[in-house]
Amino acid sequence: MNKTNNNFYPVHIAIIMDGNGRWAKKKSLPRIAGHQKGAKRAREIIEASIKLNLEYLTLFAFSSENWSRPKNEVNDLMVLLNDYLNKETEQYLKRNVKLRVIGNRNRLQSSIVKRIQQIENITINNNGLQLTIALDYSGREDILFAIKEIYKSYVNKNINFDEITIPNLSNYLMTSELPDPDLIIRTSGEVRLSNFFLWQSAYSEFEFVKCCWPDFTKRKFMLCLEKFKNRERRYGNIHE
Repeated sequence: MNKTNNNFYPVHIAIIMDGNGRWAKKKSLPRIAGHQKGAKRAREIIEASIKLNLEYLTLFAFSSENWSRPKNEVNDLMVLLNDYLNKETEQYLKRNVKLRVIGNRNRLQSSIVKRIQQIENITINNNGLQLTIALDYSGREDILFAIKEIYKSYVNKNINFDEITIPNLSNYLMTSELPDPDLIIRTSGEVRLSNFFLWQSAYSEFEFVKCCWPDFTKRKFMLCLEKFKNRERRYGNIHE
């Protein structure tokens, strides 16, 4: 699904929140301080999205590759995540936010998985901002999972060979309930996807911002949205 809303803002915005550690290092702070500041920044961007009546926001919080980081940092991140989930539930309910988490939950602590399930169930009927957190997410794993599920359906004769199409494969992805992202923002100055939304980003617009995530203010977010308004999206066609 690809569309833009009445305000010409993207329907679905995805953000690769990169640079927490580098931000902390520049300030001679422990890396966890960067992640804490990054969590605060995430709250501000979510709040801005609600006020702008945006429809879908996805935040890439933790990649499958991030498990290879030092154990102490990963442990600190999990503590921060658990704290964030516990504190934000009431706000999600008050602000009519629907939360979903995509990614591999098998490697997460059982307490975190339980909390995620609780929040998803509590907010399932909310129809305001659709907030997705990509947690232990891998674009390649997402596609592989979809292929395996399609194969199972084919073997069980629930789908014919001719029904294996691009739209049908999209229905097996972790993002099956979401439109493809119209705009992907990445902070920290890095210019790559880092295994995020490899399938879904086929026709996404990109904004690569030089500042690290903790310095990505509401004003910089708004600048990205304003620049999007001037993009001509052709999806392979020609506009005369």
